[in-house]
Amino acid sequence: MAMIVRSALIQCKTQDFTVEGKAANIEKHLHLIREAAGRGAQITCLQELFYGPYFPQEQNPRWYQLAEPVPGPTTTLMQEVARQYQMVLVVPLYEEQITGVYYNTAVVIDADGQVLGKYRKNHLPQVACFWEKFYFKPGNLGYPTFRTAYATIGVYICYDRHFPEGARALGLNGADIVYNPSATIESLSKYLWLLEQPAHAVANGYFVGAINRVGVEEPFGPGKFYGSSYFCDPRGRIVTQAGDADDAVVVADLDLEMVREVRDLWQFYRDRRPETYGDLTRLLP
Repeated sequence: MAMIVRSALIQCKTQDFTVEGKAANIEKHLHLIREAAGRGAQITCLQELFYGPYFPQEQNPRWYQLAEPVPGPTTTLMQEVARQYQMVLVVPLYEEQITGVYYNTAVVIDADGQVLGKYRKNHLPQVACFWEKFYFKPGNLGYPTFRTAYATIGVYICYDRHFPEGARALGLNGADIVYNPSATIESLSKYLWLLEQPAHAVANGYFVGAINRVGVEEPFGPGKFYGSSYFCDPRGRIVTQAGDADDAVVVADLDLEMVREVRDLWQFYRDRRPETYGDLTRLLP
């Protein structure tokens, strides 16, 4: 596999805030994927639940209509796009397993259009403006990694990033790059945005691509998505970052040789003591 991988993150204002606006939202992202391809991106990740507004800001069963199977129409479309641009795509969407059973999912499509698998968000918030347990079941696929044409990658979705256990599991499962597609607002976690994910990168010796939405989604209230999508390297350093207000295609060249270099220097995997961590997996009384 290539040592230097050019990767892109897409942060985007929602085009249409209705269930019926799904096609318009997809079309807007297709233009941004085309821009990423024009800039040489080999792996591109979209934002959480990319083809709609962040609908968990309210609890309303109308949004169940946005769920679709995997494979399904959006997956099939993105397979064609991946083949066209020879680009790996990470596609976060609202997955319907059966009617009434839904997941917050990211589908990973290889550069030849093959679906390599999917990650289902494991940790679900249930607080004001983030009513995710109303819409999703917790993920049940563990913390898989995907050996793509360009790199071995993992996915961790939004709220997952507050839990270091899964971030470690992705590293142990071989991830060179971990993508975290998100929808997060200023008032709740902005101070953590540049803290947690660089820490995961350092602790696990991999690159992280952190994606956030931008703007206020008017139907749901005043919460502002602050963008600021970025890549950080295995030393925890920000490689490149978008602004906080506009659509952006964030592109960076990631030297995968740095993964080996950092892990050989900081021997966190060698020196970890899993036999002493049993209490971490016990349920609280």
